[in-house]
Amino acid sequence: MKKIILFVVCGFLVSNVASAQMKIGYINSVDLLNAVPEIKKAYADVEAYQKTFIDQYGQLQKDFNDKYQAYTAGEKTMTDAKKEAAQQELQDMQKRLQGFEASAEEKIVKKREELLQPHIERAKKAINDVAKEKGYDYVFDKVEGSGVLFAKESYDMMNEVKAKMGVK
Repeated sequence: MKKIILFVVCGFLVSNVASAQMKIGYINSVDLLNAVPEIKKAYADVEAYQKTFIDQYGQLQKDFNDKYQAYTAGEKTMTDAKKEAAQQELQDMQKRLQGFEASAEEKIVKKREELLQPHIERAKKAINDVAKEKGYDYVFDKVEGSGVLFAKESYDMMNEVKAKMGVK
């Protein structure tokens, strides 16, 4: 019985010593990026770029609404052929609005990435450099939903897991 208790105590001590050697850090990446002065300009540039699309979309929406009101006001006096042509025109305008919206959204996302990516990469490099200099094994991001920002390569199990799964 004494051997079992001694074994459990030794195991407990060894696991505590092993975990005490691991160095873990954390950072809030959003706060870090917001502290970079150039980020404010990048956000302002994205907002200005986005505003141009909002203005264009507003004009297209106004044109559509004007056409629709004209259609509803004169619908009762229109011939069937004229109604059909007006309905087709409204449908085409609506499709253009939807296409414009999707295209604008895509362009805004691309612009945001273009302007913010250099700062994000700079932050990642700084985090990795500090982690290596300070001997951290892992660095976590405090932002909700984020994961590991840095991990010692010796802890990476990818090759073993791939082999276990039979994946090359």
